[in-house]
Amino acid sequence: MLPGRPSHTMVRTAIRRAAHELFDRPRIFEDPLAIGFIPEASEQAILDVADDHLAPLPTLLRSLFALRSRFSEDRLAEAAARGARQYVIVGAGLDTFAWRQPGFALPLRIFYVDHPSSLASTLSYVRARGLVTPPNVTFVAVDLEGGQLAERLTEHGFAHGARTFCSLLGVTQYLSRDAVEALFGFAAGLPAQSEIVFSFVPPSDELAQDDVAATTHIATLVETLGALGEPWETRLRSSEAVTILAGLGFGEVFHLTPERAHQRYFAGRSDTLRTSGFEQLMAATV
Repeated sequence: MLPGRPSHTMVRTAIRRAAHELFDRPRIFEDPLAIGFIPEASEQAILDVADDHLAPLPTLLRSLFALRSRFSEDRLAEAAARGARQYVIVGAGLDTFAWRQPGFALPLRIFYVDHPSSLASTLSYVRARGLVTPPNVTFVAVDLEGGQLAERLTEHGFAHGARTFCSLLGVTQYLSRDAVEALFGFAAGLPAQSEIVFSFVPPSDELAQDDVAATTHIATLVETLGALGEPWETRLRSSEAVTILAGLGFGEVFHLTPERAHQRYFAGRSDTLRTSGFEQLMAATV
């Protein structure tokens, strides 16, 4: 990220969420607050460039963003049912969960964690929208490369002895390998039955041909992100991620492969939304 500037990718992600809400039926992920959460994601702003949103690459990205949010919140509901009492959203960006909490989330302490510049931008959007922050939500500013997540959370009332669910979506590729492993280590040190769900981008030689073709187009986007101070730093093989997690002591690791994702979330669709191996998801339970 450029000094003093919020994340460019968090704005693009918010726009894709709103586009999914407007264009896709049935929806993979329900997020009615996404439309208009920021000015760039207003209904009119999206409809004005509808053809761009419905092109192949934006459709693929929209599918991915909807999938990772749906999978993470499905796992969150399961974790809450087995006793999770805290939810840590790492790299929260413009996630709207705080303002659309289902009943199971109301007893949770929810921590929105992001880079100071991005978090300040999120809070300005929240104020502009006139949203009231629920009492169970806390905002935590931290540079994830600094390795101080645990300390910053403690300062904001995080209970290290409480069962916790962590999400890390669209983040690992923008961090150094050391920072990624530090985040996994933080989750591994939480009480039994705590869980982390994260997305990761595999190297190109681990992708199917269609996904490799998509990365060719995305390479241009990555170059642009690098110029905006958000270069890709880390890509993980699925086997490598499993090895790291096992070494840290996670007892259960679930890889939502593209095949599993299709069967669970995309089977029977008649539109162009589809799963992809370009970005994949794992859940690891302590």
